[in-house]
Amino acid sequence: MLTLEPLRADHADAVLAFERENRAYFARTVPDRGDAYFTPAGFAARHRALLAEQDAGVCRFHVVLGEEGELIGRVNLMDLVDGSAELGYRVGERAAGRGVATAAVAQACRLAAADYGLDSLTAVTTLDNLASMAVLARNGFTRAGDTTVGGRPGVRHVRQLGR
Repeated sequence: MLTLEPLRADHADAVLAFERENRAYFARTVPDRGDAYFTPAGFAARHRALLAEQDAGVCRFHVVLGEEGELIGRVNLMDLVDGSAELGYRVGERAAGRGVATAAVAQACRLAAADYGLDSLTAVTTLDNLASMAVLARNGFTRAGDTTVGGRPGVRHVRQLGR
């Protein structure tokens, strides 16, 4: 069983290790975060900024932990405004294909409605990220139009949340 935990300061080392380990894997389907993100100083600054956004109630960041407490993914709700947020998620290569993303997104949708009072979520994927589009479809998201993601053709998805 997986667990979603709100992002905390003490997750920093595990998150950086996770991002470094999966950098090339993620870059196949989402824009790369850039070299500065992966340096100790660059990552520490970004982690502090995320925690500040979370403290301000602008975003809700989560780590996805596996059965043994290991970090296997991330799920984020960004730009919480007027009952809506943008969903973002990533699951490491070692956990891919095992239903982790589907379960983590389902849990994030429940948290969004029950704990954060949101009414709807949006998500974007690149057109070639078929696995991510399948995760969204399994979680009740519908295609809502075309977009670009990091300069690549993409799709926007929406889901209304029932409380």
